[in-house]
Amino acid sequence: MATKFKIKKGDQVMVIAGDDKGKTGEVLHVLPKKEAVIVAGCKMAKKAVKPSEQNKEGGFANVEMPIHISNVKKVEG
Repeated sequence: MATKFKIKKGDQVMVIAGDDKGKTGEVLHVLPKKEAVIVAGCKMAKKAVKPSEQNKEGGFANVEMPIHISNVKKVEG
């Protein structure tokens, strides 16, 4: 059975643990199988990108990584 979370896509949350503790942002994705969320501007990582039609040069891109749902709390407002 799938776990139900109180945090949904579009909610404002605050990170309460980890390197980005204290930062707030909007939930971009909820990953129920991993029990994680992706928050805009938090837990950024550099990913290598191959050249493609849209990105002619390739290089590195900053990407948000998942944060466990227990490390965020919903912020009112």
